[in-house]
Amino acid sequence: MNFNRRLSLILVSTLAGSVLSGCLGLAATGAAVGVMAATDRRTLGAQTDDQGIELKAFARVQDAIKNPGGVSVTSYNRRVLLTGQVLDAAAKQAAEKVVTGIDGVRQIHNELAVSGRSGLGTNANDTLITTKIKAAFVDAKDVQTNTIKVVTEQGTAYLMGILTSDEASRASQVASRVGGVQRVVTVFEVVSLDELKRIEAAAGK
Repeated sequence: MNFNRRLSLILVSTLAGSVLSGCLGLAATGAAVGVMAATDRRTLGAQTDDQGIELKAFARVQDAIKNPGGVSVTSYNRRVLLTGQVLDAAAKQAAEKVVTGIDGVRQIHNELAVSGRSGLGTNANDTLITTKIKAAFVDAKDVQTNTIKVVTEQGTAYLMGILTSDEASRASQVASRVGGVQRVVTVFEVVSLDELKRIEAAAGK
């Protein structure tokens, strides 16, 4: 299957997820899109917790700040990534505070930008970049695509997952070469090979 064919198939999947997220205003990205459970390095319990964390965060951020529609929440192995835009620094801090209070959250990466909400054109471009990154992972052949969660916000690609140091470096390298990517921010949980074997055994892989 050539690169364009893979890109088309991944685009359909990504756009479907974006439609679901778009219906919410405040996006709980992992719950809407997610990764394939068959190759997910998280335990089933962690996957379930991540979905619950995202839904709770969605509700709490919506109540805590004004105009929360530009905020996205992604939880991977109970580590939460906040992306998008808020009106001021106080809103950024408030969003982090309410998410911190959710049971099970291990860590928060607050990447919220204090700026106006991005337009539909920017959102569409970010969706395309995410799709291109996923296709590039598939094309690279030495990157396990379904172990990495990709979130793109205004040209910045955020990568999440449970990876070894070598895997993390390779994934970052591949993503950085994708057209439209302005920078890559890795939010990986980096583990040793021995730790990865234990994780995969626990996850039943």
